[in-house]
Amino acid sequence: MMRKNKILLFILGLLVGAILYFALNQFFATSGSEDPFSRFEQDRFNFEGYPAVVVKPQVPATDNPWVWRARFWAHEPQVDLALLEQGFHLVFVDAPNLYGSPKAVALWNNFYVYLLENYALNAKCVLEGMSRGGLYVYNWASKNTDKVTCIYADAPVCDIKSWPGGMGRGEGSKPDWEKLLDAYGLDEEAAKGYEDIPLFNAYSVAQAKIPVIHVCGALDDVVPMEENTYPLMDLFEKHGSSIHLILKDSVGHHPHSLQDPTPIVSFILENGYQVQGNEGKHAKLEQIQ
Repeated sequence: MMRKNKILLFILGLLVGAILYFALNQFFATSGSEDPFSRFEQDRFNFEGYPAVVVKPQVPATDNPWVWRARFWAHEPQVDLALLEQGFHLVFVDAPNLYGSPKAVALWNNFYVYLLENYALNAKCVLEGMSRGGLYVYNWASKNTDKVTCIYADAPVCDIKSWPGGMGRGEGSKPDWEKLLDAYGLDEEAAKGYEDIPLFNAYSVAQAKIPVIHVCGALDDVVPMEENTYPLMDLFEKHGSSIHLILKDSVGHHPHSLQDPTPIVSFILENGYQVQGNEGKHAKLEQIQ
């Protein structure tokens, strides 16, 4: 009987391993027809049941700086590619249905420890969050201000009632709203008063004076600025800080980033790690036609 149980456990282990292997390869196969990071060495692996990747620069910068992308691997990779050229590592763990919930924060806490122990990365990282990635970035940063050197948020979700809740000007997303409620362990009524989201918890980021840049489309009707970025800017001002805003005129939620990522990259280099050979100043508001 005991031998039979051992055999069953062995078979079960093989099946779980095969499923995880398939999921990992499926993720990277569907993340884009072409890998924009193909010329860089990459470690792809499973971390606590989620696909993960670490992209290594060809020549690492002093002190091993790194950028942590929250969502949408390889989408508009201009900033990531530029930072890799500057000697940054690029990391990602794909947990799409956690929506920055406490479960996501716990996963990120563990991933952070893993990265430092296995890759000797800098104790501080650059956080990058596009759209719903804003929930991951700010919810983690608000509890780990000592581990963040600066934040780049692109059309970020800052209030779950706005997106995916659709309780404001935007339509929201009912399927995502249901998944988010499940991830957070909330019902809809409780979610309306829930405050462990960027619009409330990012005060700690402001108080820590962490440099932050937002890149947003002025016509965004998916994640409206008046429900997300602008209230967050007010929160930062209330706590003695500010958000550098690059406003894209005549642009909606897409496309993310900038065709020429220089302003974003320069902000990161000037306000995060000190990398030689990069200079330039920026106002708190830039408008791009």
